[in-house]
Amino acid sequence: MSLSREQVQHIARLARIGLSDDDIAKFSEQLSEILDYFERLRQVDTEDVPPTAHTLLLQNVWREGDKPEPPLDKEDVLANAPIRDGDYFRVKVILEE
Repeated sequence: MSLSREQVQHIARLARIGLSDDDIAKFSEQLSEILDYFERLRQVDTEDVPPTAHTLLLQNVWREGDKPEPPLDKEDVLANAPIRDGDYFRVKVILEE
């Protein structure tokens, strides 16, 4: 499928980018090749292929013996705070309003 000059200019307007005459010619050729690849993919028989979210089978891998542990005690954690404000760490202001 070959894209016309006007179609490439329309796509550029939709993307809000300016193209020179050389860019239009180059992108016309490149976009046409991309559309040709999609046409080839459309012809592939995928009738018996189940839909997938990812091409690889993914699963969590845990080291042997790794088990969830209860969270740290709040007082033990806050004991390491340089400056404490109740149940929170006090830090320097990073962003001022």
